[in-house]
Amino acid sequence: MKTLIIVEHDEESIKSATLCAITAAKHLDSSIDLFIAGSQCQKILKQASELSNINRVLLADNDVYAYQLAENYAVLIANQGKDYNYIIAGATTFSKNILPRVAALLDVAMISDVMQIISADTFIRPIYAGNVMATMQSADRIKVMTIRTTSFSAVLMDDKGGAVVDKISDIIPNNLSQFEHHTLTQSKRPELTSARVVVSGGRGLKSAENFKLLEEIADCLNAAIGASRAAVDAGFAPNDYQVGQTGKVVAPDLYIAIGISGAIQHVAGMKDSKIIVAINNDPDAPIFQVADYCLVGDLFKILPELRQELERKISRS
Repeated sequence: MKTLIIVEHDEESIKSATLCAITAAKHLDSSIDLFIAGSQCQKILKQASELSNINRVLLADNDVYAYQLAENYAVLIANQGKDYNYIIAGATTFSKNILPRVAALLDVAMISDVMQIISADTFIRPIYAGNVMATMQSADRIKVMTIRTTSFSAVLMDDKGGAVVDKISDIIPNNLSQFEHHTLTQSKRPELTSARVVVSGGRGLKSAENFKLLEEIADCLNAAIGASRAAVDAGFAPNDYQVGQTGKVVAPDLYIAIGISGAIQHVAGMKDSKIIVAINNDPDAPIFQVADYCLVGDLFKILPELRQELERKISRS
C-alpha cells in the first residue's frame, strides 16, 4: 500500500494543510511519499527533509509548474500517482481546484473532506453542509481524497527525515491557461486557518469602514480576522477572509461571530470551534443555536465597550 501526499506550498514554506494530511495518512497502513511541484523549490525540499516517516519525495522543479496551475499540474499528478493506492491533500482551495481533475483523469471517484479514517477503504465525511456525517466505502483502485484539516493535527518537523529524493523530468506545458497576477492581503496577524482565536464579522457591520472595529478587537486578542460570505460579497472584507462552506474551515479555541446571522453555509466552516461567542441584535438569529455564549445587542455599542475592557485587562497584566 502506498500513499502520495500532494504538498501545498508558496515556494517559501509548506502549508499547514499538508502537515495535517500527513497525519491523516498515518492512519492508513501504507508507506508515505511526498509530491512537490513548482519552480525554485529548494526551500520546500529542505523542509520536506525534516519530516519523519516519509519514504520518498518526488520533485518536479520546473518553470512550467510555477504557480501550480491545475491544467498541467493535475496531469502530472495523475501520471505519477497511477501506481499509488491513495492520493491525498488537505481540503483547501488549492486541492479543490486540482484533485477533482486528477480523479477524473484516473477514472475514479473524488472523496472530499474526509474527517475520519475508519479503515483502508472506509471514511467519514460531512454532507448537507456538515449537518450529517456520512460513512462511505470506496472500492476504487486509487482513492483520491482531501482531508478536513481541522480533524487532524499537523505533523511536526523534527529534522529526523531521511527520505530519498526522486527528480521528475516530465515537462507538461500548459496551453490552456496562464498566470496573470495575484494580490495578497498583507497582515501581521496569525493565519486564519491556524489561529487560536478568530474574530469574524458579517453583514451586520454595514460597511467596510465599520469592519475596522474588528481589527481593534483582534489586535487585543492576537486573533485572525474572518468574515461571512455575505460580508465578502458586499465588499466589506477580502475573499481570503471568508469562513464557511465556500471559504475556509476553521476550528480555533475561540471564535467570535459579530453581526453574523448564522447561515448554514457559514456555520459549516466554524462549528468545530471549541468556544463560540456570538454578538447579534436579533435574538432569533440562527448563530445563537451553535454559540456557547450569546450576547444580544447593538454591536456598535458593544464592540467599543469590549475593546476598552480588553485594553484594561492587557494594561493590568
